[in-house]
Amino acid sequence: MGHWFYLEVLGLCILVTLPLEVLGARVWRQPRRLALSVGIVAVCFSLIDAVEVYQRLWHYNPRYVTGLRIGDLPIEEVAFFVVIPICSLLTYETVRRRHELVARWRRR
Repeated sequence: MGHWFYLEVLGLCILVTLPLEVLGARVWRQPRRLALSVGIVAVCFSLIDAVEVYQRLWHYNPRYVTGLRIGDLPIEEVAFFVVIPICSLLTYETVRRRHELVARWRRR
């Protein structure tokens, strides 16, 4: 584990959930909705983290981050607030879509 560990984990999260788009998630096909959903989460949680880091209530282990920062936050933390909501939306929409298809099939 090194300075790239956090980003590597985020990359794996995206790689594992990207195939869900093919299974019918349709998240990437709606870029405005995706940007709005992820943007609200990313901004809100980044602000909360920035305040906590400023107040020294929270910190990041320099061993696992690259050192690149946006304000007081490591770039990895900002990426987390973008990547994880996208992965969550992909998973949720895939399960919802599969549930709808099963319900239609059962009605027939």
